[in-house]
Amino acid sequence: MATSQGTWGYRDRFGDAFARTYFRRFGPGVASSIGLGTYLGAPTDEYDERYRESITDALSAGINHVDTAINYRHQRSERVVGEALDAADAGREEVVVATKGGFIPFDGSRPDDPGAYVREEFVRPGHVAVDDLARGSHAIAPDFLDELLDRSLANLGVDTVDCYYVHNPETQLAVRNREAVYDQLEAAFERLERRREAGDIGAYGVATWEAFRVPRDHDAYLSLPEVVDRAARAAEKVGAAEPGLKAIQLPFSVTMADAFTVAAHRLPEEERDVSALEYAQAAGLDVVASATLAQGDLASSIPAAVDAELHGETAAQRAINFARSAPGVTTALVGTSSPGHVPENVAAGTFEPLGARAFDAVFE
Repeated sequence: MATSQGTWGYRDRFGDAFARTYFRRFGPGVASSIGLGTYLGAPTDEYDERYRESITDALSAGINHVDTAINYRHQRSERVVGEALDAADAGREEVVVATKGGFIPFDGSRPDDPGAYVREEFVRPGHVAVDDLARGSHAIAPDFLDELLDRSLANLGVDTVDCYYVHNPETQLAVRNREAVYDQLEAAFERLERRREAGDIGAYGVATWEAFRVPRDHDAYLSLPEVVDRAARAAEKVGAAEPGLKAIQLPFSVTMADAFTVAAHRLPEEERDVSALEYAQAAGLDVVASATLAQGDLASSIPAAVDAELHGETAAQRAINFARSAPGVTTALVGTSSPGHVPENVAAGTFEPLGARAFDAVFE
């Protein structure tokens, strides 16, 4: 697993090659503020090779935070991450590895009969109950997460995942009420606390698409303060000294800045609503930003008024640095399916992000 000595040693290898705030505190050590995303791309051998080359190159060039999920590209992304970890010029203790569980993963390719696959692979063996499934493909029941975590560890070829995210829990709101989803999360957290105690994960988090960046009256809304409270309860139940909930993940980009602009989470000490980013910062949670380049749309064009305030030689670098500049963001994830883009993305870290006042001015 990633260690303090390993990640700080990785940082020191690069000396002054990056801007001062490029490496930031994460877990027991530090992580690069640009991370590797593995969501996009077809589930093919061609894309496997592209990812393998990109991740290996990036790990050797100054990015030590890799994010994946068991369902990405039908488990292929996790497996390629594991292969790249073995091939890269970076030790396991130097690299933060994060993955997610929640969606039923196919195995390598989409089966001819997905329903039959789900029944034979997950329901009949008792890994998940039909009643736990939302939309036939998502669950966060403890036994299901246990099974997915075991498979992720095998796919990645590691003994420990540094951060294990409960993946898009708002999906469950399609079939049950908000209080029931909070109860599910508490049960999931309790199981993850036990896996943390066993050394299978270093910490856990919640990765969302909508839940934390939408208004309270939105169908997909989940309260970040309530989620934090449920993690505290789970830790208390298992006798943990402190909760293992250490991070959240959500989309954040020039064109999707709701996590900064939508005040939907109550700060009880100040009796006011704040954004997800502000609440996470107050609660001591790391924030990992996904969709930094809006799935590639921002790599070629950024709104002119915003672009003028950002640092970087290319539109992609400036978009990455916008996300890195947001208060509370630890790492901004960038897709890595194209080896040719790795040098450009890594070089974004040589520019200082915006200061707090300059970042706020973008929204004025």
